[in-house]
Amino acid sequence: MKGLIIMNAYPNGEKFYRQSRRLAEELKRAGAETEIRLNGGIEATIRTDGAADCIGGFDFAVYLDKDKYLGRMLELAGLRLFNCADAVEKCDDKMLTYLALVGAGLCVPETIAAPLCYTPAAVADGAFLARVGERLGFPLVAKKSFGSFGKDVRLLPDMEALKATAQEFLYAPHFYQRYIAASAGRDLRVIVIGGKAVAAMERRAKAGEFRSNIELGGTGRAVALTEEFRAAAEKAAQVLKLDYCGVDLLYGEDGPVLCEVNSNAFFEGLEAATGVNVAKLYAEYIVGTMGGR
Repeated sequence: MKGLIIMNAYPNGEKFYRQSRRLAEELKRAGAETEIRLNGGIEATIRTDGAADCIGGFDFAVYLDKDKYLGRMLELAGLRLFNCADAVEKCDDKMLTYLALVGAGLCVPETIAAPLCYTPAAVADGAFLARVGERLGFPLVAKKSFGSFGKDVRLLPDMEALKATAQEFLYAPHFYQRYIAASAGRDLRVIVIGGKAVAAMERRAKAGEFRSNIELGGTGRAVALTEEFRAAAEKAAQVLKLDYCGVDLLYGEDGPVLCEVNSNAFFEGLEAATGVNVAKLYAEYIVGTMGGR
């Protein structure tokens, strides 16, 4: 059995390589040889007859990229992706994540998508922003739809800050959410593999920061999952059809509130905090799914 581990063409740091190498090591122990390649090193073409002409000789690919085009081309050529291209796309666009989860019975923050703007020198719609402020109250959260590690996530204390951020974000897809004050500076990262929650880490923000991302100076510690939080994480992974993911849950007054779902969640920090070998569990799941030992 032979697999590909596909990284983004422009990795932003050594941690991306470490994650890929760890998976390659554990896949080898589980019985699968792999090659690590950057996106740009994957041959993929749509031929003149409309068929997808892609790299051959591999049984599966661990897709550690967010490029929706290459993923779909590889699937059209018959390659099994972990995760599938549709799931990766829905997780990469946070607003698509919320839309995909509508009707799933999961609690999410009240969310309002900002109108897309393509007109040069436009000014953010004041009437729309007034409705956002009235509906969500202050402080409220503004997020760009695309982004990782807490980048472009703002806590806005008042209308003046909302107007300034709306103007700054005007040409990028973004949205606004009600602030979950009960979870200020903390959340729960749950790793789900094959539909089952396998490890959880509570993340706490550094002093003066409301975002709990480890990359922003937050800290993590192992926690025991309650059944309510376990069920929420597993339900999100099921609805989005994810083989592997990190589900971020906030502490709402009445139970878990889904914040985000990351299809390519880093496991290095969580492994250190919990002692759970996430890479091994994921590798064994992949090999088992592909019919190996």
